[in-house]
Amino acid sequence: MKAFVFPGQGSQFTGMGKELYENNATAKELFEKANEILGFRITDIMFEGTAEELKQTKVTQPAVFLHSVISAIAMGEEFNPDVVAGHSLGELSALTAAGALTFEDGLKIVSARAFAMQKACEMQSSTMAAIIALPDETVEKICAEITEGGNIVIAANYNCPGQVVISGTEEGIKLACEALKAAGAKRALPLSVSGAFHSPLMQPAKEELEAAIQAATFSTPRCPVYQNVDALPHTDPEEIKANLIAQLTAPVKWTASVKNMLADGVTEFTECGPGNVLQGLIKKIQA
Repeated sequence: MKAFVFPGQGSQFTGMGKELYENNATAKELFEKANEILGFRITDIMFEGTAEELKQTKVTQPAVFLHSVISAIAMGEEFNPDVVAGHSLGELSALTAAGALTFEDGLKIVSARAFAMQKACEMQSSTMAAIIALPDETVEKICAEITEGGNIVIAANYNCPGQVVISGTEEGIKLACEALKAAGAKRALPLSVSGAFHSPLMQPAKEELEAAIQAATFSTPRCPVYQNVDALPHTDPEEIKANLIAQLTAPVKWTASVKNMLADGVTEFTECGPGNVLQGLIKKIQA
């Protein structure tokens, strides 16, 4: 069985998608359509922009989505998944590539998601940190203790065994990093992100995103989509929508998603989009 997987924010790079645009007529048409939908030439920033320009939230999320989805469409018949999955933002790429959303609706949701998250980040200073080489349970226990003390911090991304990203207020992350290092974490690395994604601090963004999701038409995808919130395969459009809305404030269960795909018979993973971060995580999960 074949799985196609789609990366999230953080895998962007200058020049992404340029080769596709120049060498594939369908890809070029879709990139130009995206420029129209977004109301600015995102392709100029993707192909020639600085790392700083690419890091703007209104650019990063649509750029990764476009590179991923257009890569899948440009594959033609070679895009033949038995199942799909995406990490965080990548879930919207997976749903669009699998036909649950049209290209236009997928992009509109991604754009709305980016702006809503940006706004939520501006309401309260918050951040994330990667915790290396501690059991999940230890991370969860220490985060819970700090949250009880009045500083929100939760385990937000279960990326692979021994790699969990935590998310919360700046003070909560600082306290958690100190406590987790004291508990034996090899590293506790603050991430250069603008907010606490996949935590309760994204609640204001969730309400805005819900409106964008409800405005879109969801169809039954061509194959099951393993979703972040429960790590299980879904094909029912209403379930997919509910999970997508919940995703913004809930942890990304990537480790469990990959383990479930393996248990369900997946033997081959193809990463669709910029970079190969997910391939690295999958190797660690398979080990």
